[in-house]
Amino acid sequence: MTDRPYVTLSCAISLDGYLDTALPPKLALSNAADFDRVDEVRARNDAILVGARTVRRDNPRLLVRSADRQGERAAAGLERSPWKVTVTATGDLDPDAAFFTDGDAAKLVYCPRSAGRRIRERLGDSATVVELGEDVTMTDLLADLADRGTKRLMVEGGGITLTQFLAENLVDELHLAVAPIFVGDQRAPRFVGDAAFPWTSDRRATLAEVRQIGDVVLLRYALSDRFDDRGGL
Repeated sequence: MTDRPYVTLSCAISLDGYLDTALPPKLALSNAADFDRVDEVRARNDAILVGARTVRRDNPRLLVRSADRQGERAAAGLERSPWKVTVTATGDLDPDAAFFTDGDAAKLVYCPRSAGRRIRERLGDSATVVELGEDVTMTDLLADLADRGTKRLMVEGGGITLTQFLAENLVDELHLAVAPIFVGDQRAPRFVGDAAFPWTSDRRATLAEVRQIGDVVLLRYALSDRFDDRGGL
């Protein structure tokens, strides 16, 4: 799919490959400087996607935090923050979650056709519910976003969603912020789960940048021939 949105997958992980601890509160893996870098990447995108489990577990706001960056987007005729996007199989989403209540940007919820009516009744007018057949694929999701005018999509988690995008070979660049800590708990969510990934010992991913940001290291990989070298920030 050549006209799909440009996809940047971004997350922070521990040295042993975990996204978080097994139990609340949420583990802050990045530092202030890296959070600001992520905010700048967010401001360059048209939409931000997380899985429904991340909406439930972390209650993310998914907003551009910097008032200056919000102002720059507004001056360019854009909403102050990108659209918010999630995907769910069950529709187990709270309409009072920050994903739905914070910010004025559009909210899109992708789901199987069989769950669409029930999810609309649950969420009311807090989001646009989009049905994508009985088995939701990230390829179909990207096609719908492209039809809605999305040019650049940032995917921020969680592990199931990251795995799906990577396994379906739909990521143009990968940002991994590696924090100098170990989690050491197999119950905790990992960066990716089991899957057949395109990058193997015979097809190694291309390392585009290594950058120290305080005590965090940013690893940036080019995962497609559409890689845009301006995206690291």
